[in-house]
Amino acid sequence: MARFYEFDALLQKEGWLSPAFVGLDDEGNITYLSDQPYPNAALVEKIEGYVVPGFQNAHSHAFQYAMAGLAEHLPKGAASDDFWSWRNAMYDLALHTTPEQMKAIATMLYAEMLRHGYTSVAEFHYLHHDPDGNAYEDLAEMGHCLMQAAQDVGIRITLVPIYYQLGGFETPATPKQRRFLSQCPEEYMALLDATQKAASHYPLARVGMGIHSMRAVPPEYIVQLYQQPMALPRHIHIAEQQKEIDACLAQLKQRPVEWLLDHVELGTQDHLVHATHMDEQECDRLAASGAHVVLCPSTEGNLGDGLFPLKRYVQQGGHWSIGTDSHVGLNPHEELRWLDYGQRLHFERRNILCQREGDDSGEYAFFESLFSGRRAMGDMRTTCFSIGESFDAAIYDATHPLLACAPAARRLSTIVYALDAHALLGTMVQGVWRIREQRHPQQQQIRASFVRALSG
Repeated sequence: MARFYEFDALLQKEGWLSPAFVGLDDEGNITYLSDQPYPNAALVEKIEGYVVPGFQNAHSHAFQYAMAGLAEHLPKGAASDDFWSWRNAMYDLALHTTPEQMKAIATMLYAEMLRHGYTSVAEFHYLHHDPDGNAYEDLAEMGHCLMQAAQDVGIRITLVPIYYQLGGFETPATPKQRRFLSQCPEEYMALLDATQKAASHYPLARVGMGIHSMRAVPPEYIVQLYQQPMALPRHIHIAEQQKEIDACLAQLKQRPVEWLLDHVELGTQDHLVHATHMDEQECDRLAASGAHVVLCPSTEGNLGDGLFPLKRYVQQGGHWSIGTDSHVGLNPHEELRWLDYGQRLHFERRNILCQREGDDSGEYAFFESLFSGRRAMGDMRTTCFSIGESFDAAIYDATHPLLACAPAARRLSTIVYALDAHALLGTMVQGVWRIREQRHPQQQQIRASFVRALSG
């Protein structure tokens, strides 16, 4: 049955459509979009809301949500803490997560993402095997859990099964990494094929291709996989920690991003996660390559990774998206603010993201993270809302005091810099209210399953 809505305003690339009349078909696709009422519409639901495209979460490790907030203390006997000690705790969690727990954790996590305004997530998935390190009968067993969780709550997912073979540059994997491993490119390709077949059963699922990191796959196999003619988004962790840079220089005589640029052809399907520690030449070359970076400010800050050279990268025309990674934070507004504020603190200047007079930081950050984030999902759309496309939206309360007073030209900056999920009326995916009044329709059952999974 067709549905019609009237919103106070709806965001388009050229500005705000106001008022905004939206018609949807039975499948949640847009059939009407105008500032004029639909002729002869029988029933129109009036909503005092400002509509924007849903946020794109371009990097997620779902199982790590189970340890969010639990590693903020010095371990017994430790004088300090860093990424590598945190990683050991994460490995312990990974070793004991069952498929049932994975589904419960992911379902809760994805519902919370929706509550914060995300409508799509790229799941960087390397927890493939059983606790003994043996492949499940269905190679995509754990992937099924993630895609089913996304389908159940109503968020779009791009599942990126990850190739992981080594424990470090020319170093065998450790026993704690046994659930992650593919022994050769052929074994990984079998996993990818199984994942693509599994994804065909989930209407909200897509698939990407991914390599864990430069240190986790032999260099000749990285080249081999990047030469595969696949029309999929490609993801890789890179240059997150200085220790990784030093090891790469010792083994390959080049920095990680430098080596990748010299040995494979990068383009708009490529998404380099973190890329924190680049020199100026790497930064400029990466921006010119057409590849995108995925930045995860709350996780990068939590792990003490360092600051990405955003100002230079943006000045060189580079593109970026955001992700919540370990999920110590799930607020897209916070990710965008953290990203900007880190640069402001470093350079002791404001509005670092603006390139010329009249630019608006919030507008730039929102659109950049939206369109680059969509590419990370394998979604090539470059419009906000169009006839025939699915209605995936975050709807903000137009009566919120700050939004009620903000001029249209500053509405996006108000959303990005001054608001959070509490200002949302809800989130829609495929024209369905997945969150309304801060709750998912199955919130009680989802929470109960999550608590049981972590208490067992």
